[in-house]
Amino acid sequence: MPVQITRLDNGLHVITQNMPHLESVALGIWVKAGARDEMPQENGIAHFLEHMAFKGTLRRNAQAIAEEIESAGGEINAATGMETTTYYARTLKNDWPLAMDILADIFTSSTLEDSEMERERDVILQEIAAAKDQPDDLVFELAQTASYGAHPLGRSILGTEELVKTMTREQMLAWRERNYWASRMVVCGVGNVDHAAFAAEAKRHFGHIPQGHLPQRQPPHFGAEAMTEQKPLDQTHLVVSFPAPNYRDPRVYQLQVLASILGGGMSSRLFQEVREKRGLCYSVFAFGTTYEDTGQLGVYAATSPDHTPQLIGVTANVMLSMMDEITPKEIDRAKAQLKTSIVMNLESASSRADQIARQFLAFGEVPDIRSLIGKIEAVTVDEVRALAGDIFGASVPSMSAVGQLSSLESHATLAARFARKKR
Repeated sequence: MPVQITRLDNGLHVITQNMPHLESVALGIWVKAGARDEMPQENGIAHFLEHMAFKGTLRRNAQAIAEEIESAGGEINAATGMETTTYYARTLKNDWPLAMDILADIFTSSTLEDSEMERERDVILQEIAAAKDQPDDLVFELAQTASYGAHPLGRSILGTEELVKTMTREQMLAWRERNYWASRMVVCGVGNVDHAAFAAEAKRHFGHIPQGHLPQRQPPHFGAEAMTEQKPLDQTHLVVSFPAPNYRDPRVYQLQVLASILGGGMSSRLFQEVREKRGLCYSVFAFGTTYEDTGQLGVYAATSPDHTPQLIGVTANVMLSMMDEITPKEIDRAKAQLKTSIVMNLESASSRADQIARQFLAFGEVPDIRSLIGKIEAVTVDEVRALAGDIFGASVPSMSAVGQLSSLESHATLAARFARKKR
């Protein structure tokens, strides 16, 4: 069934896709506002606010929010990202109006009571502590800072202990009023749902929200620094990343193919060279992360301190090899993986709703699945090699590491590996 879109008078967009064979509906509110839209002294406030939404409203306390949705067999949750915040639910097909009512309630009428803030403050501080105790989480936080420095993209979504400890209700209200505007919102439902009824309910619940304007975001600069933290671990966790195209760049499809060939599965170059042939580590993968005006192509791996120098050397050589030779077989395999991932996600109402809403926030439209697959299929060997040259042969990487650092080479040494190969 086609996607149906209604724009409310205040600029909010309501999107549905009817899947009549389902007995459920996945729905939510997607807002183009996240950690990137915080001022330095507010770092962590978007995530804190998302937590507080479930702690009581003018009509429901925290227990009632949980009991009402679960009494209908539904589920409700939320997530904060760098550029978006999402409040979502899933219910049986006749209970989506209840879910929308609860979502609207927590989104527009959270009371942010001081007593609840103090309890949730402690929860978030524990969450921050837990992230610091997980080296594979910490190394990615350091990687963001190494890449983007003091820019909002370089800060943790969770915030810092110091700032979370002092955040006030007034700060939270001010951030919400500055960012939760109708023009930045999509209310989306996928499953056994009628568009007209869904749009009418959305208008009733969200039609009063001020229109506002889209985010005015500061473009980032890729700093290519090094961030490390010594910890008494048995392994060294490492991330090396490069600047890459953003999601509006037409080369984003070549980026995903490149990441897949580099380290997207057991047949990828990194997995075969680093793990299968040399046994240097258990886990190694590549990632392509995109934002509205920048992107990253990077590699994560964890290995013993003794293997760290060889791991870095092999990884760098594999990256550089992609400037010189990529086979049609590798391209075809990467395309198949990407197309399969898209199609499989469409089989889940929740994944489809998330994809639809995010695409609309990013592009102002919902691309047809055949169009997306066609763009992936159109990627050529020469295009991927050219992008590899632009990334690995024309920029300095950032580096982050956590754990035993005694054998870790300097950032300057790592940068020199790529500088010698510039075209």
